[in-house]
Amino acid sequence: MKETLNVAWRIVVAMITILFLIAGPVYYILFAENLLAPGAVVSHILRWEFVPRLAVVLGLIMLNAIFIGHKAKNQPQNPFLELAENIRRIAMRDFNVRATSLRAREPREMAALNAAFNDMASALQRSEELRQSMMADVSHELRTPLTVLEGNLRAVLDGVLPLDEAEIANLYGQTRHLIRLVNDLHELALAEAQRLPLSIQPTDMAEIIHEAAQDFALMADERRIALHAETQAMPPLPVDAVRMRQVLHNIISNAIQHTPAHGAITLSGGVEDGQVVIRVRDTGDGLEPEQLHAVFNRFYRADKSRSRDTGGTGLGLAIVHALVASMGGAVEATSAGRGQGTTFTLRFAAGEVQP
Repeated sequence: MKETLNVAWRIVVAMITILFLIAGPVYYILFAENLLAPGAVVSHILRWEFVPRLAVVLGLIMLNAIFIGHKAKNQPQNPFLELAENIRRIAMRDFNVRATSLRAREPREMAALNAAFNDMASALQRSEELRQSMMADVSHELRTPLTVLEGNLRAVLDGVLPLDEAEIANLYGQTRHLIRLVNDLHELALAEAQRLPLSIQPTDMAEIIHEAAQDFALMADERRIALHAETQAMPPLPVDAVRMRQVLHNIISNAIQHTPAHGAITLSGGVEDGQVVIRVRDTGDGLEPEQLHAVFNRFYRADKSRSRDTGGTGLGLAIVHALVASMGGAVEATSAGRGQGTTFTLRFAAGEVQP
């Protein structure tokens, strides 16, 4: 309201000035009885019958000025000034701000600039949400083994627990879990930032697949899970062989954890539609449709009742996603639903098939 009145007052002053500078002399010329006696005109103006008319005119001027001031106040501000203000708010970490098009005939360049600003703000908002989520997850995951370590060591110091071989092994296991967690977080951060050193060389993926199956043969046998690999002719794939082994190890380890006894895990590889396609199928727990993308998130657990004592850090599939992307591939999870097993599919661009 204050801004409206300020604008209105400036308009009133301007209009009264115009009235007296222009209308006054015109009145004088047209209606004065004696052009050589301007005092007569002044006395005529100041007569009582002129005062109501002047009041009406000034009132109309004031109402018109208030209306114009209100309209001027509600006119959209300069779009560049609005964008500058939004940028300042972004700098203050207000990632909810968005640029809006306030003009029906806004130039295309300005509309494109606003759209680009909104895309940037959305990306920053997602990054901030991811950062906050990651910090919460990391603190939660670190708290569990640290709490166990603190409690057990306190019990040993108080003489409640004997420092025997079993307790030392337990403390060592918790320490190893912390080391794996920190290493996985570091590796994931490097991979997502595209800063993980990679040695890209033509790689025989059939060999990598069969070696991965052999690496987990004993573990699968102990859990009475059938594990086998089958491959077709594939061209050498330009990837990091060590990282590809890590990718398959993480997926197979996850499959073993979620496949019950007498289940099966199958590794396969071949060429489909000009792509090298590698699949890891299991007959385990399966996933609901809404979980298929979430499984690649940090610390995600499809089964909330599962304990961390299974030995994983909750980062294996997130690392898989980041590593595959860093090597130019894509990974997806598919499942027919709970109890129907899960299939992880890796896809990489392929060249000519070499027999």
